[in-house]
Amino acid sequence: MPRFTDPRSLRWKVALGVAIAACGMALGIGALVHQTTKDRSFSIGRSSAVQQLDAAKIAFRDERPPARAEAGGPYYAIGDAVPDQLVNLVNAAAGPVTWYDTRRPAQGPQMWAAERVNNTVVAVNVNMVVDKLSRQALDRHMMYAALATLAVVVPLTVLAAELMLRRLRRVAVTARQIKRGDLNVRTRTRGNDEISEISAAVNQMADALQERLHAEQRFTADVAHELRTPLTGLVTSASLLPESQATDLVRDRVQVLRALVDDLLEISRLDAGAEQADAREVPIGELLAESVRRTGLDTQLTVTGHPVVETDPRRLDRIVTNLVLNAHRHGGTPVEITVKDATIVVRDHGPGFPPEILAHGPQRFRTGAAERGHGHGLGLTIALGQTHVLGAHLTLTNTTPHGAVATLELPRHKE
Repeated sequence: MPRFTDPRSLRWKVALGVAIAACGMALGIGALVHQTTKDRSFSIGRSSAVQQLDAAKIAFRDERPPARAEAGGPYYAIGDAVPDQLVNLVNAAAGPVTWYDTRRPAQGPQMWAAERVNNTVVAVNVNMVVDKLSRQALDRHMMYAALATLAVVVPLTVLAAELMLRRLRRVAVTARQIKRGDLNVRTRTRGNDEISEISAAVNQMADALQERLHAEQRFTADVAHELRTPLTGLVTSASLLPESQATDLVRDRVQVLRALVDDLLEISRLDAGAEQADAREVPIGELLAESVRRTGLDTQLTVTGHPVVETDPRRLDRIVTNLVLNAHRHGGTPVEITVKDATIVVRDHGPGFPPEILAHGPQRFRTGAAERGHGHGLGLTIALGQTHVLGAHLTLTNTTPHGAVATLELPRHKE
């Protein structure tokens, strides 16, 4: 409903444009009809006044009335209520003249016709009140017709705009779903109009993104599997080396490489959708305390109450461990974990998540800004993938004055 009443909506802009165009057309047609009707009525009035003037001139010549005829007679001589403006027109013209008189609103307008006959101004008038009332009635009827037309056209325009906007909203929904990572969604295209072109372009973009993502996933899986066999031999060879400082360094790097390959294999399984949660009731406080202990890092854990959720403890441990390691590696101390009900918040006091991660989410082999340290960018990617397996929701934000916040919302425990 707020979207429908929003004045910034395209439907109202279209409706306003159509209403303005309809009003302009109505005004133009109304003005044309009004002026044409006025010209026609004036022409009829002049013709009637001239005909009466001809009759008055004949009577004037035949009957020879005095210079001051009585009012109400068939004609008027000079000085007998003849307007000065009409006399001036007669003096300036050689033949009969007409003049539209609006001096007395109470009596209504009059059309005068006059001509000088034997040095006497003979003048008659025709009452134009009925003509004026007819034009006013015509103007009112045209206004009513315009309002009735608007009352029909504007709702029809809103309806037509809504049909187009509904299609545009489908395209927008598809684009937002693609942004969230659902590359299988598509918008149905119909017709050959511009909206269909936009829908087709979004679908083509989704196809291209899906192909690139699948290629990246295949590459990750292939690399991980190809490295697994030589890595196993490398681990075995490192264990056979004599104890020395160089051996310790080699073993440490081998363990780092082994962890990287394990992460790549885990990501490939998550990409393939082969992971399923083994859910059971888990006391979050005890589980996270053990997870923090195994990291060996100084992390503050605060648990409110004794929350219990139905989830996969191994995957939850994996998520929290990766978030804590990421906070210590890329953020700043102190690192704090707060647990309340089914919500787990991991916060550090470093520079915060870079804009790229906040805008597009974690991506493998991308650690964001350089000030967040070095890494492979796999920790947050794995945490996000395991979150989807659990049916949970992971939100990454920054807090003031500084620091990164990862909020994990687990599904509520079913009583």
